[in-house]
Amino acid sequence: MIKKSKKVILAGLISTVTAAYLFGSFAQAKDTNATKTYTPSTAKQKLEAYIKFTQILNVIESEYVDEINTTALIDKALKGLMTNLDSHSTFMDTKSYKDLTVQTKGEFGGLGISVGMKDGILTVIAPLKDTPADKAGIKAGDIILKIDNQATIGMSIDDSVKIMRGKPKTDILLTIIRKNEPKPLEIKITRDIIKIQSVYVKTIGEKILYIHVTSFDQKVVDGVKKAIKENPKAEGIILDFRNNPGGLLDQAIGLVDLFVDKGVIVSQKGKAKAENTEYKATKKNSDLTTPIVALVNGGSASASEIVAGALQDFKRSIVVGEKTFGKGSVQIVMPIGKDEALKLTVARYYLPSGRTIQAEGVTPDIIIHAAECEQKEDPLFLKERDLKKHLEGELEKIDANATVKTIRVDNNDTDDNATKAEDNNETIITKDQLFKDAQLKTSVDILKALIITNKGKK
Repeated sequence: MIKKSKKVILAGLISTVTAAYLFGSFAQAKDTNATKTYTPSTAKQKLEAYIKFTQILNVIESEYVDEINTTALIDKALKGLMTNLDSHSTFMDTKSYKDLTVQTKGEFGGLGISVGMKDGILTVIAPLKDTPADKAGIKAGDIILKIDNQATIGMSIDDSVKIMRGKPKTDILLTIIRKNEPKPLEIKITRDIIKIQSVYVKTIGEKILYIHVTSFDQKVVDGVKKAIKENPKAEGIILDFRNNPGGLLDQAIGLVDLFVDKGVIVSQKGKAKAENTEYKATKKNSDLTTPIVALVNGGSASASEIVAGALQDFKRSIVVGEKTFGKGSVQIVMPIGKDEALKLTVARYYLPSGRTIQAEGVTPDIIIHAAECEQKEDPLFLKERDLKKHLEGELEKIDANATVKTIRVDNNDTDDNATKAEDNNETIITKDQLFKDAQLKTSVDILKALIITNKGKK
């Protein structure tokens, strides 16, 4: 008997940082059923369909070349049925259901990547920051051709996840195809216990607070609140959701609620009335004035798309980067007896404007592709430092016994020792780091303009 109890509610990922999605079961975003016209079956058609299904089972049992257990045959049929509904629905047998229970504990042995099917090909959606996959050099968009010696062509996501799982400190070899690489790359990754820090905080200069949210676990809202509180001088905020595969819906809602005070943040609509829900902003302690830029890319999915899209709809943030993944459906896990379950898509998410994320994603206000910025200066323009004896005369006036620290007046505004100290400081983003990230550099430039404009309004 199917118990319609929502054992696990999904906002793109199951629970906080589950193995299935961080390795794995991020499925294709296509929503092929969304536009099909629904024609209800008559009682006669239903009966005929059930009879046909039973007849086919009987034929397989009697004629198939190998002996096959009836229970196993039904399980295969259910898996095929669920997979053909959409990319995220699935039938979980005893082992899969048990794996899910283990995964939701928040620590597991694995690689730390989310993958999905893109045009039938196993593709990396995003590596999670500071995980084995990230450290080994796996990148968003990599196509996984082989897992160890097994080709992934025709392999399901669930099967690929099972192969990639393993004991911590054991190795796995991924053969990948990467854009602009002339031949496949072989990357060895050592599995490990995945513990993910979801919020990284840095500063850019004295005025900009940079907050990188890598996934939406239970500590995101508190982490962002703490970052803001500890940086009271910040006049602008960059929220970086690049390669964030999603997580808990309540944390996504709570993060948006920090910056808006009214309106529907996100709603979900399904066939069952119980699934039709609106999540509204509250007025308590909302920051309505600090300029915000949200950074996204193709690895931003689910909860991260809800946050970026909602802030965009509320005109509370400028969104910069590349179009997001497009995962905007709701799944629940419905136990069948004690040991099995259905993971079933029951609704879609809608942003404040009423638009859907599913298969559409969030399109940035300003599209910037990942690249490095040019740092070259135009040789035709002279700078003060280029003028002969520009400060020498002044320096000669200084007492020879005085201790003098030479301050460069170029764009770095610091000496070499200060630059080295800055490079070694993990709490700040240096100029060199900024110029290696065109999306972040553009976000900083936009935010500086917003800060100036914001000052004009006060």
